[in-house]
Amino acid sequence: MKIVSFLLLFIVQFSFSQEIKELKTTPLDADLFIGFDVYNNLYYVKDMTLFKKGSKGDYVYNDFELGEIASVDIINPLNIVIFFKDTNTVVLVDNRLAEIERFSFNNLPGFINVAAARNAGNNRLWLFNSDSQQVELYNYRTKERIPISQPISGDVMTFTSNFNYCYLATDTMFRIYNTYGGIVQTISINGITNSSQYNESLMVTDSKNLFYLKRGALEFNNIKTPTIPISNLQLTQDFLYIYHNNIVHTFTLTQPKK
Repeated sequence: MKIVSFLLLFIVQFSFSQEIKELKTTPLDADLFIGFDVYNNLYYVKDMTLFKKGSKGDYVYNDFELGEIASVDIINPLNIVIFFKDTNTVVLVDNRLAEIERFSFNNLPGFINVAAARNAGNNRLWLFNSDSQQVELYNYRTKERIPISQPISGDVMTFTSNFNYCYLATDTMFRIYNTYGGIVQTISINGITNSSQYNESLMVTDSKNLFYLKRGALEFNNIKTPTIPISNLQLTQDFLYIYHNNIVHTFTLTQPKK
């Protein structure tokens, strides 16, 4: 999915008393920028191949028969979730990108079409079932599927998660669900095209703006933007990464000086 939004490449003051400052730019020839894991390894997709580059070695994974890689979840670098939407398949790989196992949702007792798949921990995945238009938790050991949400109207624009919460944006609404099947929060916001979470805080974009939702906050803070297109972004503990046009822009997240 080609996503475009805009970010001003200057110091930007957040309304929650935090600031971002551009630290550096790094060339990267990628079709899809995934981001950096907790060990500072870089992940990206190029020519239907997942690459991992880091201080302890470089690794690759591909299976061209499965089609394009739709998403890669690196929240657990020892159990990485690769989702192939075209073939309705998830592949799990280890920290060397060696395949652990795979499963196709075409082969489940109740066939489902999956639009998104993310790591939920404890042998589970967050899924968005495009047939029922519901968020589900799927245990790939027991094969149990648990509906988490009611059917959702509107197109799903972004789908991200951690082990406790799933964050889903449609064209008019942002929803947060927990693993117990409860909806934690809904926020009216239009046109979200990309999102990234870290420690239950979120950064999201639409076609013109960058927004931040601090953990526990009730509404997004608008960060004034115009100028650089965003193909992908990643929020981590210390950095915000923006990728576009073969360049990774790295921003520091720091408290302002008093």
